[in-house]
Amino acid sequence: MLRIRPLAVLAAASLMTAALAAPPPVNTHPELRDIASAVQASNLHATDVALVGFGTRHTLSTTTSKTRGIGAARRWVAAQFEMISKGCGGCLEIVKPSQVFTGERMPKGGAEVMDVVAIQRGTSDPNRVIVMTAHLDSRATDVMDATIDAPGANDDAAGVAALIETARVLSKYRFPATLVYSADSGEEQGLYGGKIIAQYAVDQGWNVEANLNNDMVGNDHGGNGVYDPHTLRVFSEGTKSNETLQQAAYRRYHGGGVDSPSRNIARYMQALAEQYLDDFHVRMVYRTDRWGRSGDQVPFLDQGFPAVRLSESNEDYDRQHQNVRVENGVHYGDVISGVDFDYLANVTRLDAITMASLAMAPPPPSDLGVKGAVAYDTTLSWKPSPGAASYNAWWRETTAPQWQHVQNAGDADSMVLKNIILDDWFFGVSAVSKDGWESPVEFPGFAGSFARSPRLGPDGKPANERYPGVFGNTGGGAIGPASWQTGGKPSSGKTP
Repeated sequence: MLRIRPLAVLAAASLMTAALAAPPPVNTHPELRDIASAVQASNLHATDVALVGFGTRHTLSTTTSKTRGIGAARRWVAAQFEMISKGCGGCLEIVKPSQVFTGERMPKGGAEVMDVVAIQRGTSDPNRVIVMTAHLDSRATDVMDATIDAPGANDDAAGVAALIETARVLSKYRFPATLVYSADSGEEQGLYGGKIIAQYAVDQGWNVEANLNNDMVGNDHGGNGVYDPHTLRVFSEGTKSNETLQQAAYRRYHGGGVDSPSRNIARYMQALAEQYLDDFHVRMVYRTDRWGRSGDQVPFLDQGFPAVRLSESNEDYDRQHQNVRVENGVHYGDVISGVDFDYLANVTRLDAITMASLAMAPPPPSDLGVKGAVAYDTTLSWKPSPGAASYNAWWRETTAPQWQHVQNAGDADSMVLKNIILDDWFFGVSAVSKDGWESPVEFPGFAGSFARSPRLGPDGKPANERYPGVFGNTGGGAIGPASWQTGGKPSSGKTP
């Protein structure tokens, strides 16, 4: 079964009477190694070259040209999904949800924004959905200039390349849960494409277990000279934005500030990277996004879905949101020479194995409760998960970044951890299938629940903007250095 690798060994472990978990086995599911090895850097390069070849993919650029602009790029992405679907016997459904938006960074009369989405339906639990996103649009220095060349090789053609390659690899398999691959538009104009696909998920009644947003995932050379091809940052939100005052008070007193479902998705990804990828690691960052910036994972969070942002280990700010040019010997612009496709391949491998593992595992257990005040034992209880054959009870030091210790509860819906004192630890539970596929860990109470919890506005309805007037109408990196603003079974019969 998939087990989270301990990151620390407690000095006080010898004082505990309960047996502690040994380090988890390596390569528990060899199918995940097969999936990782199927990712090809050459395919990622070819996709990036094709997208850069459209000149600009600005959201407000031409939609009628066959060779230039956002319309041509959208049709090309749809054609790639269709070709993948043809190869898997029609396993992908392609939809193009759209909406007209007005407001900041849009013309006075508004403009249509359209996503290109491929849906790989689950075999037995199709309403449980894992969504991968990346934004198709690009920009140059002036966010409203829709005609100048804006290659967007890394921001975010690299993410779209990862999206298409992940779809290609995973289309060879069948999964219980549904996988969705969404190439969003309008991110640079105000996260509009993210809002479209997040709202589409709500309208379709999807139970989104995770959104993996890939945005600027192809560069491992920082503008400050730092080079790190072995690390990917995964950003995850802390507390949920819609908790009530009572829920917030309970969390502050009892814990949960670092155990949102998004955080436990990040922990899950870190563990997968350590087990299945060669010298490629997740650096968990306990923030929703980079400082003062945002991406298409934010609309998913606003709709109450768990979501994380994947971003490269080091950024080169001269290569983002800039006109392509050379000044005083400095090269500016987001061109293809700034993308390391071997690095991007490792990011894509992490996307693919995460989506596969989540889709094969049961959903996390729901309504997790914990008791043990003024007692020497801790009792965990939960509602059963569809498809689960057993459950693992996890605990860790309150200062530890990863889950450290585990006991299997069998197929029960509760467990008593003998001589484990509730006061001293954080607790969680994961669900495990009969084949050993394990869900992310769920933390007790509202703070850690994977159940959808949309942020509510003053009218009591789900709010569309997380931070109106600040982040809600800005794309990734719009707030930053001033220079940015100027200048199942596959066809082969194998199941992962």
